[in-house]
Amino acid sequence: MKNFWRKIKKPIFCLAPLADVTDCAFRQIIAKYGKPDIFFTEFVSADGLAHPEAQEKLLIDLKYSENERPIVAQIFGGKPENIKRAAALCKELGFDGIDMNMGCPDKAVEKQCAGAAMMKDFKLAQEIIRAAKEGGGGLPISVKTRIGYNPPSPKGFGRAGKNDYLLDVEWIKTLLNEDLAALTIHLRTRKEMSSVPAHWELMKRIIEIRNEIKVKTLIIGNGDVESIDDARKKYKETGCDGVMLGRVIFGNPWLFASKEYISKSNLSPQACGANFSARQPAKGFYKHIPSTPEKLRVMLEHTKLFEEMLGQHKNFAIMKKHFKAYVHGWDGARELRMKLMETENATQVETIINDFLA
Repeated sequence: MKNFWRKIKKPIFCLAPLADVTDCAFRQIIAKYGKPDIFFTEFVSADGLAHPEAQEKLLIDLKYSENERPIVAQIFGGKPENIKRAAALCKELGFDGIDMNMGCPDKAVEKQCAGAAMMKDFKLAQEIIRAAKEGGGGLPISVKTRIGYNPPSPKGFGRAGKNDYLLDVEWIKTLLNEDLAALTIHLRTRKEMSSVPAHWELMKRIIEIRNEIKVKTLIIGNGDVESIDDARKKYKETGCDGVMLGRVIFGNPWLFASKEYISKSNLSPQACGANFSARQPAKGFYKHIPSTPEKLRVMLEHTKLFEEMLGQHKNFAIMKKHFKAYVHGWDGARELRMKLMETENATQVETIINDFLA
């Protein structure tokens, strides 16, 4: 089976899997207004997918459309036998790849010996990766992790700089020795969570480790990436193969926008008064600045799509975190946002938006 990772031109810019954010409805909006090089699903429990009763409820988290390709299913779990079953299901569903979450710091996930807990059990991590490969039947397997859990001492960890002791070199080597298609590294430790700036200064050392081992695993950096321009800068400065962007997508489905994608949409830049940057960065990404009416109309489109695709499966309250992100930065935004936070369905949102735009 072909490895799609090898076909993508560098730098690779992908969208992070964010729980209760990058669901199938939001990914459809992003695919329409600014598609990244790679999409990932929200992370899904392999234990749940391995059991018929739980699987039925979780399949909605693996819903995707053809315009999202390449699309990677991200799963987590601490039981190799269930990882194997879940990987086989991902292949059956037609995914282009499988990503193993080995960095999530959620305590409930760690109690399952999954997520960030993997960084404390190298042997289990190896078994999990091998089970995913076996179940995936040729699909490219990747891992998303952190630079370490909580290294006990600054002695003996790397050599790049003052923060290099934070890099658990043996953990990185363990993963790279499994010959992954790609390794995405959130450049903080588990203990740090998101309380400190991401340690991008460690990326060069990670690349060195990869080159010393002589594997072809692509290295993707993640953490505190503010824009495509910032991603491109980090790519050039560190030598990584690509960058994963996450929280900056909130309220900004145009993050990966190109003239091609905008022109195909119902909301053309000319019609909405949007301002395209005169620059045309590499790979066709533009810095698209939507007008307020465009933002609100796309937010309404997003809301309707959420209700249509996920209304029977997820709480409408999930959309309200998106309302906060879409509606800010102009006079009257606060008052509009307060009204939207009281809504219970897309019809109510539409009424409020139409009144505001009128």
